[in-house]
Amino acid sequence: MIARGLLDTRHPILAHLIVTRRCNLSCAYCNEYDRVSGPVPLAVLIERVDRLAALGTQIITLSGGEPLLHPELEQVVARVRRHGLLAGLITNAYLLTESRIRALNRAGLDHMQVSIDNLQPDAVSKKSLRVLEPKLRMLARYAEFHVNVNAVLGSGVPRPEDALEVARRAVELGFSFTVGILHGPDGRLVPLGPREREVYERLSDMGRVSYSRFHHFRRNLVEGRENQWRCRAGARYLYICEDGLVHYCSQRRGRPGKPLTEYSVEDLRREFYLEKPCAPRCTLACVHQVSLIDAWRAPQRGEEGFGRPDLVTLPSLGPGGQA
Repeated sequence: MIARGLLDTRHPILAHLIVTRRCNLSCAYCNEYDRVSGPVPLAVLIERVDRLAALGTQIITLSGGEPLLHPELEQVVARVRRHGLLAGLITNAYLLTESRIRALNRAGLDHMQVSIDNLQPDAVSKKSLRVLEPKLRMLARYAEFHVNVNAVLGSGVPRPEDALEVARRAVELGFSFTVGILHGPDGRLVPLGPREREVYERLSDMGRVSYSRFHHFRRNLVEGRENQWRCRAGARYLYICEDGLVHYCSQRRGRPGKPLTEYSVEDLRREFYLEKPCAPRCTLACVHQVSLIDAWRAPQRGEEGFGRPDLVTLPSLGPGGQA
């Protein structure tokens, strides 16, 4: 995936595909769910997976809401794998059962991220280790796919020390772990306090090293400093909502706001070179990680100059073999 990303800039690396906006929980810091939406019809999701594959996407992560509420989720995973793409899933794990894990194994799921925010349920989040411990043991026993446990620090998290215990348990079970840093309720960067910084430093010395750990942007977030980087959202990273529109990310819905069925290589190139004004304050690790592949090349510019691709790229390895 990394090798092809380095050789060819004209395809998405990662797409988040929303399969349902509905969620069985209501975490206080989350703005990505509702309690009423039905699942996106399977035929529509299959069409979207096929379109992402045609654009040359390498990884499709299914998300929500809570994707396990989709009754035909495994068929979507299988379609992703049929194209030879990596298939991921982000879940709160409440709805996992042994039979569901085995079904995901058969479908070919590559990666699952389980979000755990605390040790005991509280007013901010019900995604607690106490509740999800049996689900983690079940995953350790039956899952044939990689499992990552994600904890959070920052605004609204009352007990940052809980992240240490969550991380320890993840490592004990053979999982990797990551930690996300939340922005303030108004979107501002807020530096971590002394307790949170101590926890962050201890977490940095733990666990299994993954690609997501090789990044300086988290250090700036810890200090409340802006990051100067080239966001490739809309090009290397796509967020496809339940309505089938392409957005920069979960926090910047509405732009480009174009139907995936109409999204083209021209759109990918425009967004690759277009500077995003929200980038310095962004806390979304997935977009940072994907954009890191192109950090060394292709300076970006504003709206008035995005049409001047001054980068000489290596030959494309994408569909059709066209540079």
